[in-house]
Formats: sequence, structure tokens, C-alpha cells
Amino acid sequence: MINEERKINEDVIWPREQNMINSVLKKYGFTLINVYKVRSAYKIICNEGTYCLKRMKHGKYKVKNGYMLTEHLQNKGFNYIANYIKTKDGAYYVKYDKYILYMTEWIEGEECNVDSINESVNCAKLLAEFHIAVSDIDTSKLIVKNNLKNWPKVFLSNIYGLENFKKTISRKRIVNEFDSVYSNHIDTLYERGILALDILNQSNYYKLSRESTKNNTLCHDSFYYQNILKKDEEYYIVDLDSIIIDLQINDLGKFIRRLMYKKEYKWDFNKAKCIIEAYNSIKPISVDELEIMLALIIFPHKFWKLGKKRYIKHKHWSETKYMHKLEKIIRYNDFQDLFIKDYMSYIEDIKSISSKVTNLD
Repeated sequence: MINEERKINEDVIWPREQNMINSVLKKYGFTLINVYKVRSAYKIICNEGTYCLKRMKHGKYKVKNGYMLTEHLQNKGFNYIANYIKTKDGAYYVKYDKYILYMTEWIEGEECNVDSINESVNCAKLLAEFHIAVSDIDTSKLIVKNNLKNWPKVFLSNIYGLENFKKTISRKRIVNEFDSVYSNHIDTLYERGILALDILNQSNYYKLSRESTKNNTLCHDSFYYQNILKKDEEYYIVDLDSIIIDLQINDLGKFIRRLMYKKEYKWDFNKAKCIIEAYNSIKPISVDELEIMLALIIFPHKFWKLGKKRYIKHKHWSETKYMHKLEKIIRYNDFQDLFIKDYMSYIEDIKSISSKVTNLD
């Protein structure tokens, strides 16, 4: 047998990682051929097959959650996921030093290219199918965070955060370029945050939250191109570590919000509409959900998050990196106003059509 230490690509993997991987694979009874780093995971090529090895510092319950969720999805006929692999002893994971490591099958696909609206539309359909498949899972057997009824509190806290960032900048003796540009946009983004909170408070958010509490509806909560793989024209969802109980529209809203900051989308509502209607073609979206999702999409999460990294966490980034991230956030600021107007008109049109159908009945 070839020495395992020589099988590992040393240009990619550090020696301490070599030892960890070799130790873990013994628990699975796999014979290593090669291993590569892919983002935060390892692609493990063995005689027995090709696998994905992931590690985390805490949250062993997440592995069991993923295993049980995968079984449920497959029983519902949703097979666009990676199977979890148990150790020789039937364990869900392996403990090594301060890490928890677990294995899934490796899906030999490419990360979805969400720069393409057609790809994003297909992703939205996949998400809707995922939501339908997890709709009746018994969450009492899972350990998962419940985020229902939490949005207004988060929105309000972040709005206060923007106020504090403004005070922090005003107290600085030396104001640099980032401080100046960030401060100049705080009022505008603050008002947008208030608008999002108003929309949320005037919606049926709490009613839908109560309904979702009864059903304990699950969200992936990390649905983006890194976790969507395309293989032979089929799309797969990977990484179930972040699942939470929330309104499922949360997944779609966050997906759209992230896309809108890309130059291929530029807060073009017509593109957002394509994604919404693709999801709706599989899992219908109510007007209430559309209103709630609007609040989620337009709230200035990215702007607030960057301010937190700068003024609270004092993240050690270069000024160039800080400015690049800020400019990317505010670049399409004016486009967002038109996006909001078009989105609200879309909702009103749906209400009008619905009212006419009701009157005919």
C-alpha cells in the first residue's frame, strides 16, 4: 500500500491537517488516495469513493440534524442533496483535538453561476422544492434555532446601531475617507431601515410567524451559490449546518437581496420578479409573504454589517478593502428606490387581480 503521507497534496494541505485527515479516515475505514482543499472543506478521494470532509469547532448536533434532514428529504423524493456518511462504529462524526469532523458524499458538480438570471431562476425552483420537502419534518427530534418573531427586534437593533456609528464618527478627531463616505450615507440607509421596519410592522408578519410556529417550518439559511451545485443540468443543495426555524420566505428574500448587489442585477426589479415567479410556480407565495420579503430585501443589512466590522469589531482590513466593500454597497443606492417602487406596484397589481377574481366569484 502507498504511504498515506505521500498521497496528500502538500501544496494544499498543512502537515497538521494531514495528521488530522489520516486519523479521521481510520474511523471511517477508508483508504486514502488524495485530498484537496475546496473552500472550507476537503475533497477526499479514497478507494471506496469520493467524499466531502467538513470540520467545525462546535455544534455536533448540526451533524445529526443534517443526517436526519437528509433522510427525511430522500423519503419525500427530494434527492438533490449529499448523503451523510457514518463511521465504522455508526457515529455521526469524529472528534479530533478541538474539532468535530463529519463526512458526506462528494457531488461532482460546479458552483452555480448566479450571474446568469436563468441559473438563479432554476435555483429558486430548487429552493421551493426543498421547502415543500421539509414542510412536514418532525423538528422535535432536531436541535435547531427558532428565529420566528425575531425580525422586528433585529431590524430595530441594527437601526440603533446605525445611530451609534454616526455618533462614533462624529467624535473622531481625524476622519478618514471611509468615515466620511460612510457617514454621508447613514441618514439615507437609516431611513430605508425605518421603511423596512414599517413595512414589516404593517404586514401580517406575526400572524404568519404563529402559523409557522405550529409547523416549525425549516429554512436552509445559507442558500447561495457556494451551497448550490450544478451537475449534469441538475441542481443540488449542500451544507445543512445552518438550518433554522423561520418563515421560509426568509431563504428566498436573502437570496434575492444578495443577488441585487451584483452588477448583473443592479437592483433591477424585473430580474427579482423572474426569481419570485419561478419560486411561486413551484410553491405559491402569498401577498403577505411578498410584503414581508420586501422588508427583508431592502433593510440595509450589508451597510450595517460593514459598520459593525469597522466601528465595533475593528476588523483589521486595509483601507482599500474597506472602501471597496463600502462602494459596492452604495453603488446602486439610487436604484433601490426604483426597486422599492416597482416591488410595491407589483404587490398592488396582485391585490387588484385578486380582488377582481373575488368579486367575480
